[in-house]
Amino acid sequence: MSDALGIAVVGCGTVGGGVVEALLRHRDRLAQRAGRPLQLRHIVVRDRHKPREPFVPRELLTDSLAPVLQDAAVQVVVELIGGTTAAREVVLSSLAAGKHVVTANKALLAEAGPDIFEAARRAERTVCFEAAVAGGVPIIRALGESLAANQITAIQGILNGTSNYILTAMAERGLPYAQALEEAQAHGYAEADPSLDVDGSDAAHKLAILAQIAFGVIARPQDITRQGIDQLHPMDIRFAQELGYTIKLLAEAWTRSDPQHPDGPRGVALHVAPVLLRHTDLLAQVRGAYNAIAVYGDIVGETLYQGPGAGRGPTTSSVLADLIDLAVGRAQRTFAAARLWSRADRGFVLDPPEQVHSRFYLRLLVADKPGVLADIARILAQHTISISSVVQHEAPEGDGEPVPLVIVTHYATTGHFLAAVEQINRLPTVATPAVYYSMGD
Repeated sequence: MSDALGIAVVGCGTVGGGVVEALLRHRDRLAQRAGRPLQLRHIVVRDRHKPREPFVPRELLTDSLAPVLQDAAVQVVVELIGGTTAAREVVLSSLAAGKHVVTANKALLAEAGPDIFEAARRAERTVCFEAAVAGGVPIIRALGESLAANQITAIQGILNGTSNYILTAMAERGLPYAQALEEAQAHGYAEADPSLDVDGSDAAHKLAILAQIAFGVIARPQDITRQGIDQLHPMDIRFAQELGYTIKLLAEAWTRSDPQHPDGPRGVALHVAPVLLRHTDLLAQVRGAYNAIAVYGDIVGETLYQGPGAGRGPTTSSVLADLIDLAVGRAQRTFAAARLWSRADRGFVLDPPEQVHSRFYLRLLVADKPGVLADIARILAQHTISISSVVQHEAPEGDGEPVPLVIVTHYATTGHFLAAVEQINRLPTVATPAVYYSMGD
């Protein structure tokens, strides 16, 4: 075999420890797949004296990045510390020192992608990031290589396993949100502070990366409209099931062309939100902490990628795949051709979320009196929104309590729908602000 690929791992937590263990335990298999040995030379940690798992070689531990940057035999730095401050410095310093970078850091790429990839191009080095989106699901490679002949027209993804686990527990076992979250934390699917998972931020970071690969748009996380599951009421899960739907937290990208200017730039809308999917939809059937991504290409049609989306094993698998690609030389060629996070015009611009067309689920708590539905229908009609169906369960006679009213609309623009909801919320017969979600076909 040829010369070894020298590797430094920065961070030895859950994923970093998994990568270290795999590099040592499976060195012969990895060398065979890569065509040369993958040699672990340094492990950078915050505290060298902290107790470690027994397989971690103490002699490789260092609490400084300097030995890595000065070691000419290190060709790849694997950044696995997370966050966007220290990690950014690790990545940029490694590239400047002539090292390739492998990272699982979706937040860093989503927020600093242009700077990092420009630095990589200046240094003529490669950044690999298969592990940054959907853990063990090879979606980055699928978009960048396997589907390269296609123009991607849409992406729908369950990109956060924590949220999907919680939604599955609420829908299938009737657990309240707080109990489902507590169970997810007990299983290690959710952090002590689960905010980024349940408010849609984690999925938005991942969607920004997928949108760059598929459409060439540079979308910052704050450019992506997002709504999490932390305010989801069990009542809406029950009504969705009654209508034949399952609620999933989806990260979505939809393209649109302008009929008036067919040769002009195409719009792409990005959003993360709970969506009602028909029970028969493949994404609706993804249970537990799994991830799944449906990708629509103009040549291939619909493809679906599913697997474990987080955790030590799946993320380690993707990191090792990137290391093998670097050892073989595939990653370098793909990186050079893709021109990711560059200013190259791919013909797409970000659409305002108000222009997105959708069907909507609208749930209101209203006074149980004549004329209420007529008032709401009139406001929807004023905003060119037609009603597809209405669900209102019979209320106990004369108890005076507000009753739930569920309306399913036909397709409408989001802007028109939101304007109608704002007006409906001002009706004196509407007891609480409206709850609404988009609906799949």
